[in-house]
This record gives sequence, C-alpha cells and structure tokens, in this order.
Amino acid sequence: MELRDLLDSRIRDVPDWPKPGVVFKDISPMLADPEAFAALVDALAEQCSAAGVDKVVGIEARGFILAAPVAYRAGAGFVPVRKQGKLPCATYAQSYDLEYGSATLEVHQDAFAPGERVLVIDDVLATGGTVAATIDLVRRTGAEVAGVSVLLELGFLPGRAKLAGLLPDESVRSFITV
Repeated sequence: MELRDLLDSRIRDVPDWPKPGVVFKDISPMLADPEAFAALVDALAEQCSAAGVDKVVGIEARGFILAAPVAYRAGAGFVPVRKQGKLPCATYAQSYDLEYGSATLEVHQDAFAPGERVLVIDDVLATGGTVAATIDLVRRTGAEVAGVSVLLELGFLPGRAKLAGLLPDESVRSFITV
C-alpha cells in the first residue's frame, strides 16, 4: 500500500465538529496504528535528512505529536511553538487569524542558533495563518526555514497561497490533499 493511501485510510472524518458544517479530520486512528505512524515519521525524517535540517519545529498541539519523533529519528533537535503564555523564558510572539478567530504563538528567543536550518511540521495546513506565524517566529531568531511538512492539506482553503510569498512552493509538502 502506498504511503498516501495508508495514511488516508487511517484518518477519520467527524462531521459537525467543532461546529456545525465543519468536517474535522481526526488523525487519532493513524496515530494509534503503529505501521501508519512509523511510516509517516520515517518519511518526515527522510525529508529532514535530505534538507540538512538542524531542528524540527512542532506547532501546538498535534504538531508536537508528529515533530518530536521525527526530530529523534532524524538526529535533529525538537522545538515546540506554543500558544501564548505557555513558555517560561523570553519569547518572540506572533499573532495571526484563524478560520474562527485569532491567536498568538510563541517560541523561546534562544530556541535556534542563527543560520540553523529548520523544518516546520504540523498536522493540517488550512488557512495558513498558523504556519505563516511560525515561519515568522523562526526567522526572527535568525534561523532559516528549510521547509514545511504537513500530514493533511485542505486544498479548498487558501493555506498554500498564503505561504507562497514566504517559501518556494516546493518547500511546502503535504502527504494528503483534500
């Protein structure tokens, strides 16, 4: 079975969650399947190695689940990008718009050394606000964003277009597009 098909078969649609009209993509079955989860981690770790990545960023919260084992497998460091007020030391903060509101993300100011190459990992690319804010945070530390990888891209939303001015299109990778 191809990786895309394996992963797609382990993602469950949950209609009307978190609000009516939304079809939530639940990755819990994929995470619970050791074959699918390992295949995804291995594929992401290969991307890290190919790009010469020093650190892997996981975006709160499901991005943590994917990025931490990838960093370990790739021999890279792991850096969490968290919701505002969750990190204990000096941070950079970046606000952004969501589909249904706004939020602020933070990263420790000393999370990266200048020039380090960073892969940003998250579960879903939707409107692109969360990933764009994360790219800005990484760059403010002096590090370089080598790419963005997501499990699932919602192609009917403008996420990829929002990132177009920030990274070359080939630097934004998704395993599944719906």
